[in-house]
Amino acid sequence: MTLPFSTVRDLLRYAVSRFNEAKLSFGHGSANAYDEAAYLLLHTLHLPLDLLDPFLDARLTAAEIDAVLKVIERRAAERVPAAYITQEAWMHGYRFHVDERVIVPRSFIGELLQDGLQPYVEDPEQVGAVLELCTGSGCLAILAAHAFQNADVDAVDLSAPALEVATRNVMDYHLDDRIALFEGDLYAPLAERRYDVILSNPPYVNATSMQELPAEYKHEPEMALAGGTDGMDIVRRIIADARNWLTDDGVLVVEIGNEREHVEAAFGGLDLIWLPTSAGDDNVFLIQARDLPV
Repeated sequence: MTLPFSTVRDLLRYAVSRFNEAKLSFGHGSANAYDEAAYLLLHTLHLPLDLLDPFLDARLTAAEIDAVLKVIERRAAERVPAAYITQEAWMHGYRFHVDERVIVPRSFIGELLQDGLQPYVEDPEQVGAVLELCTGSGCLAILAAHAFQNADVDAVDLSAPALEVATRNVMDYHLDDRIALFEGDLYAPLAERRYDVILSNPPYVNATSMQELPAEYKHEPEMALAGGTDGMDIVRRIIADARNWLTDDGVLVVEIGNEREHVEAAFGGLDLIWLPTSAGDDNVFLIQARDLPV
């Protein structure tokens, strides 16, 4: 029997058609069906992820075609995020192991760490201590360790399974001497100390939005997404105690997705600084220590 597919180009076309037919939702690393299809094909075929064109007309073995078709069908039929299929996610050139124990890394704080949060952090080399709350896979803790080369990083999560993933990623980057992982509820497991920077991409999805999430997001741990009625349950607790953990010149940086309206309703009396990202200036806010409630 002649197989209906023979080249990478054939399978790429089929994958894009299948994904569009299934009306998939994107947002876990790719923005559209073509980019997602290209990534899944290259990963499954063990090809360089940044080199599609040279392989488009390469003829594939029957086993390779079968493997790719199984991946395409799993993504389309089960609506599993691509990162869970490949067990990897990329942020700003860094690769992280991910699976269903953690949400797929996609934080805009990662962009802001590329210049060390300047100008709000005057000199990234002078940062000595960083705290990340709700670390999940540990990706932001790892990016922070690279952004602040002289800092120790403490990272906290309530989920023991998530911390297993974070431990693997910290070990992969040989940062276990600089990143300490803590299991517990926000600040509770920490020894008393002061941090120059506190980062968090906490659960912030409001209750109405949780009910309307596309199927892909239902594969992620609910506790890492759900933020209560207005999405601000965890954010309130982070802000309420942050002043007790920051140095006098420290900063708190929090990602809140599409919840700016709820943030301003809950914290309108605070001096919030909205930071520009590739998605606009509605996703991440910063508060300086002196402007936090005592």
